[in-house]
Amino acid sequence: MNFTNLRGILTYVPEFRDKIFVIAMDGAVVTHENFANLALDLAVLRSLSVRVIVVHGVGHQMRELAVERSVPLSSSDGTGPTDAASLKVSLTASCQVAQQILAAFGAADLRAALPNALVVHPFGIVGGVNYLLTGRIERVDAAFLHDLLDRGIVPIISPIGSDREGNLFRVNSDAVAVAIAETLRAVKLIYLSGEIDYAKETDLARQLSVSEAESFVHRHANTTSPLLLSKLSHSIAACRSGVRRIHLLDIRIDEALLSELFSQVGVGTMVYAEGYESIRKAQKKDVRSILQLISQSVDAAELLPRTRQNILARLGDYYVLEIDRGLVGCVALHRFPEFSQAEVACLSVARVYENQGLGRKLVHFAHSVAREEGIRQLFALSARTYNFFTQKVGFREGTPDDLPPSRRLLYEQSGRRSKVLLKQVF
Repeated sequence: MNFTNLRGILTYVPEFRDKIFVIAMDGAVVTHENFANLALDLAVLRSLSVRVIVVHGVGHQMRELAVERSVPLSSSDGTGPTDAASLKVSLTASCQVAQQILAAFGAADLRAALPNALVVHPFGIVGGVNYLLTGRIERVDAAFLHDLLDRGIVPIISPIGSDREGNLFRVNSDAVAVAIAETLRAVKLIYLSGEIDYAKETDLARQLSVSEAESFVHRHANTTSPLLLSKLSHSIAACRSGVRRIHLLDIRIDEALLSELFSQVGVGTMVYAEGYESIRKAQKKDVRSILQLISQSVDAAELLPRTRQNILARLGDYYVLEIDRGLVGCVALHRFPEFSQAEVACLSVARVYENQGLGRKLVHFAHSVAREEGIRQLFALSARTYNFFTQKVGFREGTPDDLPPSRRLLYEQSGRRSKVLLKQVF
C-alpha cells in the first residue's frame, strides 16, 4: 500500500468512527477460502472503532445437509413455509455456521457472542398458505446489542428466532439484517454473497438510487436470480427505513470489503438513499475542481480548453454532480433564447466514475432544465463522443446550418469540424 492509498483510507476514519455497520453474509460465504481474510478485515474495522454486527445465513448449509440426510426441504431461505423437518435442518446448519464464524473470529482476535436478540412470531397464513414454522421479526433487543458493542464484542445473529413462549422459527437472514440495521440506526448494511456473480448482471449499475433499484427489480423480476432480487428488495426496504447506504459484495473478490468501504470507486454495487448523489448549480468555489475534472478530456481532445475566466464569465451555465460531497461530473447549458436553442457543453465525468451512467444523468438533467425554460432544441458539438450522444442520450446528427448564427461563426473559426448533434426538447 502506498502513502496515497493510506491517506485515502484515513479520510474515512472520522466518518466511520463509532458508527454501526451490519454485515450480512450468506451461508456460502463461510465456506469460501476468503472467509479467513474477511475476518481479518472485520478486525481492521473494529480497530478503527467501527461497531460491527454480523448476521449470517444458512441456506447453503441447509441444502447440503438435506442431501446428506435425504430430507426434502420445504424452504431453504426462510421466505416460504418451514416444516418441522426443515426447521430441524436449519437449526443444525445454524449451529455449524455460528461455530465456524466464532473460530475464524477467534483467529483474528475478535471477541464475539451469539445473543438471543430476536423476538419473532409466526408468519401465519398468507394468501391461503400456512407458513408453519417460518417467523416474522417482532422486535430486536437493541439494548442487549448495544451493551455487547459497548464492550467491544461482535454480536453474531443467526436466522433463527423465538417467540415469547420459547418456540423456534426460521427467519430470512436478509430481513433480519434490515430489522437490525433499522433498529440500531446503522449507517451501512453490507450484503456479502458467495453465490451471486454480479459481473454477469450487465444491467446492474455500480450505484443505484432507491428508485433505480426498484426499477431494476421490476424489469428483471423473471430473469435474474432470486438471491440477487432478495438482496435488492431488502436494500430498498433498508433505505426506506433510514439506512443511507447498502453495499452488495462478492466474497470471491479479494479484499472486497475494505476496497468497497475505503475507496470512492468500490468493487460492488451500492444502493443509496436519495440525496447521496445530487446535481446542483456550480458555484465560484467549484471552478478549480471543474478545471481539474475536465483536464483529461481536454488533453484527449474531447473538450475544448477552458480557463478560469471562461468558466467564471458563464458560471450560471454550469452544473456539477456530487457523490458523497465530492465533485465528480459537470455539464454546461449555454442558452440561445432568441432561437429557442441551448448547447450541451463541457460534459465530463471523473475517470473513476466512467461507465456508470453519470454522463447520461447530467445530459438528462440539462434536458430537464431546458424543458422548464421553454427551450425547444438542444445541440452538442462532438469530435470524439458521437456514439455516446447518439446511442445513449438520443441525439441525431445535424449540420452546421442548424446552429444559431453566433455559434455557427465560432464553429467555423475553430476549424475542429466537430459533428453537430441535435435533440428536440418537446
